[in-house]
Amino acid sequence: MQKNQLYYGDNLIVLREHIKDESVDLIYLDPPFNSRQDYNVLFAERDGTRSASQIMAFEDTWEWNMDAERAYEEIVERGGRVSDAMRAFKTFLGTSDMMAYLAMMAPRTSGGTLNFSPPPTATKARTTSPALHNAHGPRS
Repeated sequence: MQKNQLYYGDNLIVLREHIKDESVDLIYLDPPFNSRQDYNVLFAERDGTRSASQIMAFEDTWEWNMDAERAYEEIVERGGRVSDAMRAFKTFLGTSDMMAYLAMMAPRTSGGTLNFSPPPTATKARTTSPALHNAHGPRS
């Protein structure tokens, strides 16, 4: 790992492929909340005024697909409380968009210390917070 290196992409992939486990003290997680919106990066002109140029930064829409299925299987195969919780959620939610969102979040919130503070306006916060509590125990 190089010092002062900026990585762009999925944090889970970057951590697994580029960062040694013992080198991380803290990860700040600002997850998407399934707002069903696309978010763009806006550019500025040389004089600092806002430019019409922009690129899509990320899509905050989740749906059950092969990626969601892979994420779900990865968590379930590990076993333990998170696996049990995910199986229960899938029994209840099926292959819904909400289940896709939880499958994406589970591997990113398993292990270590997690401080999850969604804004009160977050679309899925009322569902995600209890899901984390059930998966990680009463002190979560």
